[in-house]
Amino acid sequence: MPYVGNEPTSNFASVTKDLFSGDGSTVAFTLSKASTTNGVAVFVENVRQEPTIAYAVSGTTLTFTAAPVTSSGNNIYVLHHNAVASTANHPAAQDLTAVNGTFTGDITINDGTAADRKILFDGNAVDYHIGLDDSADTLNIGKGSTLGTTTAMTFDTNGIITTPLQPSFLVQPTSMQTNIAASTWTTVIFGTERYDTNGDFASNVFTAPVTGTYILTTVLDLRDLDDDTAIFYVILNSSNRIYYSSWDIQDIADGDLGSFSLALSAVVDMDASDECNVRVWHNGSTNVDIHTDSFFSGALLG
Repeated sequence: MPYVGNEPTSNFASVTKDLFSGDGSTVAFTLSKASTTNGVAVFVENVRQEPTIAYAVSGTTLTFTAAPVTSSGNNIYVLHHNAVASTANHPAAQDLTAVNGTFTGDITINDGTAADRKILFDGNAVDYHIGLDDSADTLNIGKGSTLGTTTAMTFDTNGIITTPLQPSFLVQPTSMQTNIAASTWTTVIFGTERYDTNGDFASNVFTAPVTGTYILTTVLDLRDLDDDTAIFYVILNSSNRIYYSSWDIQDIADGDLGSFSLALSAVVDMDASDECNVRVWHNGSTNVDIHTDSFFSGALLG
């Protein structure tokens, strides 16, 4: 009949036998190899002794409860009956499945011949992985069972951490936004995305993908200011709160000012799906324009 698993090197393992001679006073004897109380059979004068009652074994020391009787020859013998007959290794080409495991040494993932090595966390709905990309010498943490499917965090060879999925964006007007009327709140149109890492900016609105603290910044380059007495307001119009700043540009310059830059930055507490856009208001006597050098940017801090 064929074997299942590793074939033993031999059918039977030899039993080790130790011989001793009692002297009526000695109770401790040294075995030829370490064992346990129930791992040996002990005989005195050919009478088998009861484990734990008549004797105990700790390591290589056999200790009797009472000293065996004196004999001119070997009247004590010990049979080691728990010797290992063979060892078995798990087949290298088969998966190992277990409920729990305790490792006392290092764990080596793969043998280095594959480009990618990873530890997979099999979740109920979504899998996650920690993996080494040998080609780039980076350690990656991400979602999915395949390394690089959705990398959320990367450690490079210098220990620098990058988070490519961290929400961040910077947008600018595609063209000059002209004739911003006085005494009216006007939404600034940002039609060009310089970058939008997580795709969270659309239709002039940034939508928070997750609850967290965000830093939001806008700089507006205003042109064609024919009246240097106007008051300007710029707001970050968030779902939770309005963040604003105002400028009174009267007496900044004599005559026509021509252009002026307004900047506003705030650390904003946003819940998931909260929105934010940029609005401007002024009370000048003429309409103004918003130049394409203006921008709106933001990033998740944590």
